[in-house]
Amino acid sequence: MARICYGVAGEGRGHATRVRTMVEMLRREHAVTIFASHDAFDLLHAAYHGTEVEVLRIPGLRHGYGRGGRLSHAFTAVTALPFLLRLGTVLGWVTEAVALRRPDLVITDFEPLLPRAARRLQVPFISLDHQRFLVECDLSDLPPRLYRAARFMSHFVRAFYSGQELTVISSFYVLPVKATAHPVLQVGVLLRPELERASVSHEEHLVAYFRRGAPPRLLEVLAASGRVVRVYGAGSRPSRGSLQFRPIGEAGFIADLASAAALITTAGNQVVGEAVALGKPVLALPETGNMEQEINAHFVARCGAGRAVPFDRLDAACLKSFLEELPELRAGLSRLPGKGNEAALAAVERHLPGQRRIHRGGAVARRLLPQPVAAVGTR
Repeated sequence: MARICYGVAGEGRGHATRVRTMVEMLRREHAVTIFASHDAFDLLHAAYHGTEVEVLRIPGLRHGYGRGGRLSHAFTAVTALPFLLRLGTVLGWVTEAVALRRPDLVITDFEPLLPRAARRLQVPFISLDHQRFLVECDLSDLPPRLYRAARFMSHFVRAFYSGQELTVISSFYVLPVKATAHPVLQVGVLLRPELERASVSHEEHLVAYFRRGAPPRLLEVLAASGRVVRVYGAGSRPSRGSLQFRPIGEAGFIADLASAAALITTAGNQVVGEAVALGKPVLALPETGNMEQEINAHFVARCGAGRAVPFDRLDAACLKSFLEELPELRAGLSRLPGKGNEAALAAVERHLPGQRRIHRGGAVARRLLPQPVAAVGTR
């Protein structure tokens, strides 16, 4: 049995969902301690309360939003200041907490404190997230505006940590990988056990999921679709015509998604990948100002997972066109990468005591790892 410390970014639910999927596989044979902040702590602490999996709260970074729910880089910087000003103190006690658990391996899902603690303690660590695609992958085929944004964001992603033995990128699409000094493995989206067990059908209702609520104009467009729409993320309230407002909850969301005709959602990698795995086409609505989501939305359309429309530009005509294309889109989903659970678990276990092999040198290292099953745009 190995001891693993696992750091997870607290923004949204996608990071926590991916980490819980990995922990469910790892806890069968290993001792796992999770270090999480914000939304991720709330979700994971509730999931593992009373179990052998320890969940500790740590400070973390999160996005700042301005007027109209637009992602604001200025507000994000302001919200980051308290974290950055306390970084030395926080890193000291996080390092002590990690040292007390004597880990054989540290894993980070876009969380910057655990890698720094690992380096101080000379404990090997690996990266397992989605965001590292901005650093490790060739994005030259993006439209010029998105390519410039990706280049800009890559500097911040790179600054989060370095020195990992392995980078695992979990995504619903696959991209060419640059030559790197460490091995890079691309895997499909990690599917939580409840989703894998879900009974899939294709009924008429739609599921809509929004991280930060939905403006009235967007709800009006959904209400005019002619279908029942089960709305998550806009708060629990009485139904309004064909709109059924659901509280955020794992069991209800999975059941509704597994039986839906399609998903309408902000363009988070995890939720898009889960929909694709269930055979549900996606209408991606990237949050205004969120360039990572805009890039994800671009690949939703590019790889055939669905269609993309800016969050504030969805209208009745766009929605009608998407619904008319559902049979064609559904038929193409089987060509996309499958789930990444087994490949990600095997990669982690190769870096545990007795099995660890530190691979150096980009192209050679990549040949030692499973290769992607498809490329973006492959038909």
